[in-house]
Amino acid sequence: MRRLILLRHAKSDRPAGVADRDRPLNPRGRRAAPAVGAHLAKAGLRPDLALVSTAQRTRETWEAMAAGLGDPETRWQPEIYEAPAERILAVIRNASDAAGTVIVVGHNPGLGDLAAGLAGEGPREVRTRLALEFPTAAYAVIDFDTARWAEVAPGRGRLDRFVRPRDIDPDLAG
Repeated sequence: MRRLILLRHAKSDRPAGVADRDRPLNPRGRRAAPAVGAHLAKAGLRPDLALVSTAQRTRETWEAMAAGLGDPETRWQPEIYEAPAERILAVIRNASDAAGTVIVVGHNPGLGDLAAGLAGEGPREVRTRLALEFPTAAYAVIDFDTARWAEVAPGRGRLDRFVRPRDIDPDLAG
């Protein structure tokens, strides 16, 4: 079995004159990232490998939660930045099969599209909610009955859960 965690970066700021790739987290994002990381750890969702976009906001999101998740191997993946679902899937398919659980920290709309496309099974109401929104700092956990990451394909996953920051703490909503 393979377990995939798709995590959208936490809420970012939009400072004037700062390139999109260099946008930092805003105060809410700096609160949400460690809270979501702690929630993942408490749920026993500790990845073996992290595939993280090189944008500032994704790096800050991951750095705020990595230690609490056991500091798994991290690969900074520039190809995830603002990537469509197909490109993110290609990165996942190249993950080491030694990693049973992989987390991808990326961006919308590609990440949300990928989550909705991969989840062919799971609670219908949760899959519908996932298809409608994938807010900042939200994560989806999708399981695949396969021995290799190269075999992960659209519609073949089972959505285990979809968690938004407001599901963890209403003060993180927004």
